[in-house]
Amino acid sequence: MEVTRERAWETLTKYTKSEPLLRHALGVEACMGWYARELGEDEELWRAVGLLHDFDYEVHPTLDQHPQDGAPILREEGYPEEVIDAVLSHAEHLSIPRDTQLKKTLFACDELSGFVHAVALVRPNGLEGLEPKSVKKKLKQPSFAAGVHRDEVYAGAEGLGLDLDEHIRNVVAALQGAEVAAA
Repeated sequence: MEVTRERAWETLTKYTKSEPLLRHALGVEACMGWYARELGEDEELWRAVGLLHDFDYEVHPTLDQHPQDGAPILREEGYPEEVIDAVLSHAEHLSIPRDTQLKKTLFACDELSGFVHAVALVRPNGLEGLEPKSVKKKLKQPSFAAGVHRDEVYAGAEGLGLDLDEHIRNVVAALQGAEVAAA
C-alpha cells in the first residue's frame, strides 16, 4: 500500500470525530511536514504518520489501549510497519526505542504542537510574532494546558538534537499558515 496523506486522513476521520483531536492531528501533521522538508525526508509519509499517531484515541483512550490496540487496525488497513512502529513509538509508556528520525520527530512534535496551539489561542495575534520566550513562560505554569507533559516537550527537543528555543521556532513556523492555525 502506498502511504498518502489522503489515505491517512480517511483512516483518521473513520475513527476520530472530535474536532479538538482532528485539530491536534492537523497540527502534528503540519510539524511533521515541515521537518520532513527541512531534513529531506518523505513528506507524504511523515505527514501521514502525523495524522495517524492518535487515530485510535477515541476508540482506545487509556494507556493500556492507546496506541497499541490501534496497531492491528493499521495493519488490517495495509499500512507498512514503518508507519505502525512510528505511531507506537510516540507513546512513552511503551518504551519503544526512537531509533529513526521519523520516530524522534513525531515524539518531539506531538506535545509541543498542541502546547504552541494552546498558547496561540490566548494571544490576540495568535501565532503571529509568537516567540520561544512566551512559550517557555507558559511551560512553567503547570495549570496552563495542564494535560501537556512538559517532560516530553523537553525530551522531544533533546531527541532531535535541538535546543528548545529552536524547536519552538520550528513548530511555530510549521503551524503558521496550516489549517490548524485558524481553528
